[in-house]
Amino acid sequence: MPKRIVIIQGHPDPKEGHFCHALASAYAQGAQAGKHELKRIAVSQIDFPLLRTKEGWESMLPPAAIGHAQEAIRWAEHLVVIYPLWLGGMPALLKAFFEQAFRPGEQRGIFAKPLKGRTAHIVVTMGMPALFYRWYFGAHSLRSFERNVLRFIGIKPIRESLIGMVEGKASRRQKWLAQMRLFGERGA
Repeated sequence: MPKRIVIIQGHPDPKEGHFCHALASAYAQGAQAGKHELKRIAVSQIDFPLLRTKEGWESMLPPAAIGHAQEAIRWAEHLVVIYPLWLGGMPALLKAFFEQAFRPGEQRGIFAKPLKGRTAHIVVTMGMPALFYRWYFGAHSLRSFERNVLRFIGIKPIRESLIGMVEGKASRRQKWLAQMRLFGERGA
């Protein structure tokens, strides 16, 4: 059954060529092959201010570009969030994007209308072995994002793909790109 899917590309560098960009493209190719409707949000391409005060959090309207992203997220049945692990968590730009897009209040953010019934797939790339991140570090930042943001606003179930050793062998990268195309085709 075709789904409405939004891919949120969270790599903060707008230059194509990072593995996160390749993963997003592979997922999109699969989604198109699976006849899913698709929208893409490239966080690095959006100009928005950081939220710095309680007053800004509570009363400042989001810029138009964030409003367009919010509309795409509301439209979606399935969210795919792709980002590299930086200093143990998501890059600051992606965190700032979610702070803008998911803040509470009438007509200001996603919390005004919870996203119940939607699903998500989080894809995190990293230099360390994924098993090490999962077992030694407990995938703490990923768990926090899942529990404190996505589940809090009603998104579940949440699938995750941890891709470690991204600077390693090209054959491993090809395997992951093929896997992303398959996830995209299935809308998973």
